Amino acid sequence: MNTTVKNVFGVAAAVLLLLGMNAWTGNNSNISLPNYPTENEVTSAENRSVSSLLDLNNAIVDIAEKTNPAVVMITTEKVQEQRIMRNPFSQFFGNPYGQQDPETREFTQRGLGSGVIVSEDGYILTNNHVIENVDEIKVQLFDGDEVVAKVIGTDPATDVAVIKIDEKDLPAVKIGNSESLKVGAFVLAIGSPLSQNLAHTVSFGIVSAKSRSIGLINSGAGYEDFIQTDAAINPGNSGGALIDMNGELVGINSAIASRSGGNDGIGFAIPINLAKRIMDDLIDDGEVSRGYLGLYFGGEVDRTMAKALGLDNARGIIVARVEEDGPSEKAGLKEQDVIVAIDGQQVVDWNMFRSRIASMKPNDVVKLDIIRDGKEKSITVTLGERNDEAIANVVPEKAKSMEEKLGFTVAELDVDIRRQLNLDSSEEGVVVSRIKDSSNAYERGLRRGDVITTVKNKKVENVTEFYDELEKLEEKGDEVVLLKIIRNNGNQFIAFELN
Repeated sequence: MNTTVKNVFGVAAAVLLLLGMNAWTGNNSNISLPNYPTENEVTSAENRSVSSLLDLNNAIVDIAEKTNPAVVMITTEKVQEQRIMRNPFSQFFGNPYGQQDPETREFTQRGLGSGVIVSEDGYILTNNHVIENVDEIKVQLFDGDEVVAKVIGTDPATDVAVIKIDEKDLPAVKIGNSESLKVGAFVLAIGSPLSQNLAHTVSFGIVSAKSRSIGLINSGAGYEDFIQTDAAINPGNSGGALIDMNGELVGINSAIASRSGGNDGIGFAIPINLAKRIMDDLIDDGEVSRGYLGLYFGGEVDRTMAKALGLDNARGIIVARVEEDGPSEKAGLKEQDVIVAIDGQQVVDWNMFRSRIASMKPNDVVKLDIIRDGKEKSITVTLGERNDEAIANVVPEKAKSMEEKLGFTVAELDVDIRRQLNLDSSEEGVVVSRIKDSSNAYERGLRRGDVITTVKNKKVENVTEFYDELEKLEEKGDEVVLLKIIRNNGNQFIAFELN
């Protein structure tokens, strides 16, 4: 037997062993035939009988066939204006022929993404960044039909969005439980990578890790608790489905880590438990409500910190202080407590912890395992409500319109951003979270990470006040905006024109 054949049989044997299959003995009396599902259902993994690699293959094929119709391709259009000058010398010498050079030209920017049908009456889960600030959204179904969708709500803080199409009896996917997903579990990623003619591409892989934070959403100010997978994800897959071996939706594909811009085997999906919670809020209440602890982050416990605190293991996060009359103080949490677990799950880092709290609703009860003075104890906290008006919203028409004119977006100053920018807790304002290189504000020197404290000498302490002040300027007919900003702990002034 040559080496190639030996290697093939070696791989097959290893897979059979990992799957816990019965070794082939020549007596097939103990081998059961696979139970194939009916046309409209997927047989869950634990109910399948797998006796060969072909059975495993057929199971994966069946899951792909039954779930693929629930994944849609999303195309978007956005009309933008671009300044042009046909005669490059007219700006210096005037136009010798008396012709008027047009100032702007409209062009259409097109985008591509994916979505997942989660109800038979047309609700679709996708990413906020797929449909953010666009003029038109179209959904192409599995059978090729294309319909216009409307936005139900968006939550930039988790990159979740809900859209809806006016259709009935759609092939909705069954929603699973991402909490029960294990590292090493098989998963399928379904979406429309790179171009429209690659719609409904299915890739296969495993769950590589859980509770990943990559600082992508809202420039690190969002809530990230990603599932990492090596199933191929590329641009265009955003908003698509991550499916487990029960044929259930366990994640919404959202991002990749790549040096090339394409698939390097490191993809990230929003856990469906978090996405569904956000979706339900947007559909039922029109806004997202988040749990709130009212504590300030004091650092993660590494080996050096563990020694300083007299702890045996490097784990958990330190409480810097608790908010007066906040949920944490009422529950008995104190400064310098080390939180090591939340509801029995080990606290990996601050991002994981804050995302877990934000995924809960106000009045939810959470159990925190802490270490205080070298002794372990548990504290039960009833969560309050976090005010995230600027982060979670439902079709924010005023803000959306103003952001178009500004060429940048702003976010609230939370504890994380203050820590990253080394800001004192007394500083108030909003932080520039995204900015277009083509905007006048960028040309005049505004940059991502700048903290805006005043608009035309009017102090702004939150996003609502920021947009209110800009709206007042617009009503007065002002064309120039003067901002006072904090950068590198110093004050600067920037003036720019509204587009």
